Amino acid sequence: MNARCRQLVVALGFAAWPALASAQITPAAGYTPPDDTPSIKVGATIFTDYTYTDAPTATDADGNIIHSNAFNVARSYINVTGNISHVVAFRITPDVTRETGTGSALNGSLTFRLKYAFVQVNLDDWFKYSTGNWVRVGQQQTPYIDFMEGIYRYRFQGTTFVEREGFQSSADSGVSFHTNLPSNYGDIHVGIYNGENYNKPEANNIKAVQIRGTIRPFATGDPVLRGLRLTGFYDKDAYVKNGERNRFIGSVTFEHKYVNAGFDYFNAEDQPLVNAATATAKVDASGQSFWITPKTTIGIEGLFRFDNTKLNDNIDQRRKRTIAGVAYWFPHQGSVSTAALLDFEQVKVSGSTPPAIPPTQQRIAVHMLVNF
Repeated sequence: MNARCRQLVVALGFAAWPALASAQITPAAGYTPPDDTPSIKVGATIFTDYTYTDAPTATDADGNIIHSNAFNVARSYINVTGNISHVVAFRITPDVTRETGTGSALNGSLTFRLKYAFVQVNLDDWFKYSTGNWVRVGQQQTPYIDFMEGIYRYRFQGTTFVEREGFQSSADSGVSFHTNLPSNYGDIHVGIYNGENYNKPEANNIKAVQIRGTIRPFATGDPVLRGLRLTGFYDKDAYVKNGERNRFIGSVTFEHKYVNAGFDYFNAEDQPLVNAATATAKVDASGQSFWITPKTTIGIEGLFRFDNTKLNDNIDQRRKRTIAGVAYWFPHQGSVSTAALLDFEQVKVSGSTPPAIPPTQQRIAVHMLVNF
């Protein structure tokens, strides 16, 4: 090939290069690039109620026997969520709640505190078998309570069983990992947390390890049985070295168009101090809870729940809670939820003494929920 021909070939090569380069980066047919546009959203959650206390009675400042009753704002959240990209997301949720600490200048006031503040790294780009895979760092939901509140929708009436009895919290500071099993057969959520809950600072050098595993055995089978889920949860923690603070929970839940239901069993081990000079006795507690919420297609639902707790297996006393009510869930679109609930709640302790048995509590309330 002479010099003139070689120059012509090189020129044609450079002329064709832009087209070849463009062909190399053209996405395959049907491919949609992920949306990496930063975004931010603001929402709110409000729990409000009017509660009439039938028992026990109280005495006012002038010595009159009264039935306490009050309008309350039990909880108010401002939810700020957003995405830095399709991989990195965040949530900040301040919490407005009633201050009840004795001796505090703010006792009785509605105070502003932080409930959630975390960064989430979405892992779906690397997990091809399912979606909903992520790592969270910061103050965040704990594995069990957040899961259960997605099925038991009456958090605005009162907390779930183990949280109401003081054995679990809905949030704590730490790092956690979540993955969904293939074909919607369940999920796993595991985390390392301070263990002191979101409303207290870390008190020692020990971290809580919490893990929840849920199986949906009929995920691809009968349409009715798809709503059945089996869940196990374990929280390994300690107050001090060798001072156990462990929790186990087993749950069976069922979800259907016309009914949601669940059964929970828990066992707790607590020993705050183990030093020979200050040792406290180890306390084992256990309990069961059953709830059911029959539903209609016009927004009317029923609520029945029964909790049975033995706070100390060495003492013959049980705390029994009965909740019954009827709710109306207003029509909504998207993630908006609005509901009103008329309910009756009784808390009764039975068994031998000592310790002294507290009086039976009975309340009638109208609860409201707004969430968007």
